[in-house]
Amino acid sequence: MEANPSRQLGTLELLALGINGIVGVGIFFAPAAVAAGAPGLGSVLVFALTGLAMVPVAWAMATLGSHLHEDGAAVLYARRAFGESTGFAVGWITYVSALLSTSTVLVGLTQAVLGASYGRWAAALAATVLALVCALGLKASARLWSGLTVAKLVPLVVLAVLVLVHPAPTIDVPAFTRHSGWLRACLTATFVFQGFEVVPLLAGQARHPARSMPIATLGSLLGATVLYLILQHGAVAALPDLQGEAEPLVATATAHGSPGIARLVRIGTSVSALGIAFGMTTTTPRYLAALAAGTRLAAERRSVPLRALGLTWLFVVGLILGLGELGELLVLSSLAVVLQFAVVALSLVQLARTRAHGLSPRDAWPAVPTLLVALALLSAATGREWLIAGALLVAGIGFRVGYGRWRRSRRALPTERPM
Repeated sequence: MEANPSRQLGTLELLALGINGIVGVGIFFAPAAVAAGAPGLGSVLVFALTGLAMVPVAWAMATLGSHLHEDGAAVLYARRAFGESTGFAVGWITYVSALLSTSTVLVGLTQAVLGASYGRWAAALAATVLALVCALGLKASARLWSGLTVAKLVPLVVLAVLVLVHPAPTIDVPAFTRHSGWLRACLTATFVFQGFEVVPLLAGQARHPARSMPIATLGSLLGATVLYLILQHGAVAALPDLQGEAEPLVATATAHGSPGIARLVRIGTSVSALGIAFGMTTTTPRYLAALAAGTRLAAERRSVPLRALGLTWLFVVGLILGLGELGELLVLSSLAVVLQFAVVALSLVQLARTRAHGLSPRDAWPAVPTLLVALALLSAATGREWLIAGALLVAGIGFRVGYGRWRRSRRALPTERPM
């Protein structure tokens, strides 16, 4: 398929978006949490198995993104496969969870840098600045998220090179037992592999979607997996009490006798948080625009849905300033992502079965392993998490019904004709 010159994003920019989405703040702390469930080199195996389990999920998303050249990802796929109501339900939960995640990341970042006294006002200011950058156009946003991706990767790659060039003695793998906590460790590791799902969200902006979607979605996942394996192995080898480390990657660099790299890794944590916050600011309005497809709210200027961006900024600032601790609601984020996995798999089966959008039944092969991964993760969700998701879904349905009635009443009003 020929390139569409009116579209803004090339393969490298989409690859950077995927890597920025995956390599977030979590990897700076996850090595200790994973090692708590799978001590020693078992934690390296957990990272390898989890990365492998994510491959069919990324493949399913890349397949749909390479055939449906529109923004929206899971919202779009669910709508095309199962109708408007299913698309709305998926989109609403995803959008609200993205709002909460963006607000929480911004508050956490500014509090870590400036302290709790100024954290929320600084977070609101940061949200405003990031939204203004997004409003400059998608190309400008792509330059910034690409730059932040490189900046966040530098300390991690430097640390990875350090542990490869100067390896520490290897710690023996503990014997596997049914009570070893490996499943819980896999679930913990899963959350540092999420983020590739934002690539198909911008399929409508890709110049070569049939080519760039698979490369960016799968490439970002595989690249992050290799990096994670090196870092986890280095942490295991250098830190006998890894599970007790508050900053495991910083401690790994220190244990290798490199305080300068340790400082660089600590700075990288904040840079990574900024990258994630900007990536969320860029992509979250796309969910709202997909929900409002065909309306003025989805209208774009410089390839940016400005009304959706403005409304999203208003919601994020309101959450930052108006709510207390957001951590209680942040649990919805992981649940929403896993629900996306399940919906993508089911949508792929339906669209491939009906041969819609050039798909064929053989394209549906990633759906089964994707569903198995999603079901395993959903089984770990608590009743409270499902209750929060259900309450927000009911609120979304109420909003949709009320908005629909308001629009119908507006259309029914008599209009005055000029004399």
